[in-house]
Amino acid sequence: MKKRFLCAALASVMAFSLTACSGGENVSAAASTETKTEGSEAASDTAAQKENDAEDAKAEGGTLVVGFDQDFPPMGFLGDDGEYTGFDLELAQETARRLGLEYKAQPIAWDAKDMELESGNIDCIWNGFTMTGREDSYTWSKPYMENSQVFVVAKDSGIKSQADLAGKVVECQMDSSAEAALKEAPELTATFGQLLTTTDYNTAFMDLEQGAVDAIAMDVIVAGYQISQRNADFEILDDSLASEQYAIGFKKGNTELRDKVQGALEEMAADGTLKTISEKWFGEDVTTVGK
Repeated sequence: MKKRFLCAALASVMAFSLTACSGGENVSAAASTETKTEGSEAASDTAAQKENDAEDAKAEGGTLVVGFDQDFPPMGFLGDDGEYTGFDLELAQETARRLGLEYKAQPIAWDAKDMELESGNIDCIWNGFTMTGREDSYTWSKPYMENSQVFVVAKDSGIKSQADLAGKVVECQMDSSAEAALKEAPELTATFGQLLTTTDYNTAFMDLEQGAVDAIAMDVIVAGYQISQRNADFEILDDSLASEQYAIGFKKGNTELRDKVQGALEEMAADGTLKTISEKWFGEDVTTVGK
């Protein structure tokens, strides 16, 4: 009888022990699962916070997105190394660095520049952008360069003045300052044999080289650079079509970013950086900031 009682007692103790062990394992597993869940939630919260911080930085102007025409050397273009470069883009990149902003060069279709700016895809238009005649359409920086619209012709064309363009085929870039200037000179364009537009000046120069057009109307700064780079027998007519100024265009009302960029430009003019960048691209200081 005692043996039976003892065996029963031992069996009860063993069963209790097993139950206790099993319960301990469940508690440990639950605690481990809870710890992992909390860790995952913490990691998720951290990632979400980083994403929110990035969005907040962007909203506060953490990135300077510069809209430009990638076929407009030397102001902005795609270099032989596959990187975007140019006088204006170099100025923009240095400006972003001084302001502590992330710099991004954003190529755009030039005739879609207003839509890109209004939609917020870009922060500014900085690419040999003429403010003359557009004063009320954007919030502008102060002018940083003088420019004029001119005609480029082949040296052996016999065209020596605007009067010689009578009956000739003239080409300009679509929605460019040259096109706007020509619209303001109907008495001149009426003498042309034909006035054509193209999407970019690289195409226009190829048309001139092939004899498809007789003259190109364009910015003198860009014309001089194109002629020197192509080593072609082209020349610029002495009588210009219009005088103008280059400036940086911001969305109407965005004076905060405009003021920051203007301040950086004036700082660059004061310490000689603006002059150095200009001499790199043009061989001389053609800028007007602080002068």
